[in-house]
Amino acid sequence: MNPHKIQDVEVTPVQVPLGQEFQGSHYVMTHRCAIITKVVTEDGLVGEIYNGDDMANLADIVRLIRRILAPLVIGRDIFEVSVLWHAMMETSTSDILSDRRIGLQAVACVESAIFDAMGKAVGLPLHRLWGARHQRLPVMVIGGYYPPGRTGKTDERAIGAEIDQYRSLDINACKFKVGGRSPEIDAERVSIARQAAGDEFQIAVDANQGWTREEALRFVELTQALNILWFEEPCKWTYDKAAMRDLRMKTNIPITAGQSELSAAGCIELMTSGAIDICNFDASWSGGSHAWLRVARAAEALGLRMAHHEEAQISAQLLGSVATSTFVEVFLPERDPIFYGLIANRHRFEQGYYAIPQGPGWGVEVDHDFVARYRLD
Repeated sequence: MNPHKIQDVEVTPVQVPLGQEFQGSHYVMTHRCAIITKVVTEDGLVGEIYNGDDMANLADIVRLIRRILAPLVIGRDIFEVSVLWHAMMETSTSDILSDRRIGLQAVACVESAIFDAMGKAVGLPLHRLWGARHQRLPVMVIGGYYPPGRTGKTDERAIGAEIDQYRSLDINACKFKVGGRSPEIDAERVSIARQAAGDEFQIAVDANQGWTREEALRFVELTQALNILWFEEPCKWTYDKAAMRDLRMKTNIPITAGQSELSAAGCIELMTSGAIDICNFDASWSGGSHAWLRVARAAEALGLRMAHHEEAQISAQLLGSVATSTFVEVFLPERDPIFYGLIANRHRFEQGYYAIPQGPGWGVEVDHDFVARYRLD
């Protein structure tokens, strides 16, 4: 018996309804979902973690793991993870007629579970295997969503109450949604947030590719006095690289992007073309930790900062291994009940920081009662 040989792969989709709609610039969220992937070795070692939030493709991702990727990795040693990753990528993303996003997310799920098993096999958290640089990381909460409906006045009290929620969680930074209204209205909303939060609180903004060059520039002009930490995905996706480069040249605000890229090469092109100051890649959307770490090493070599889009259960270990890392991104509990409900051993935030889990692998213990309540199959 090879104690590190994969014997079984289990995959469980979960979906949790949200208590309200959350509107960004051009999208609406009503549910939070994830895929829990478990790898079991011949001697009973279990690697288990959850990834993703792609409700539209959830069933297809699960189907691909069960039918294609699980048979590919069963019988292989967990320490062959790099070889297995390349094989999974080739199998899942080479068909030009298929949706590569489905394959990339499926690969990330299986790779993440294998990495968890690796960490448990050697008794170390993954950030130590990848080169420990941090023991804790600052936290940024993603918020500032628009109320339901596309019209209506800015609700100053609601924005102030949301800032109070951040503080009640002991979080001192937020990423505020913009790009879904005019630059003037969104500048007013961010100004209200700044007044409520005070000068020491850190505020970034995220347009989710909502504006033209001219609109993004106008917003920056209107918010110069608000000390914005960075401006994420300011411009429309059809010409975002050139538009972000232009915005960087015309303003002094750091520009951030990367979550909408599907490959490491795409993120590296953002950096080398002068389009961004901070790369906000997503391992769960883009093929897993192998891809993210490639981008992180390139960012460090180029003197740029590295972030991770959401996914705190994954991002803490990745960012903890990178010298130029930024924030662990989270949501309020009502926006992400999975992070607050599925992780049985979740650390609390303290003075604006999140301690990187020190348990082996991802350091995450899954609450299986939570899974039983919200599993889809």
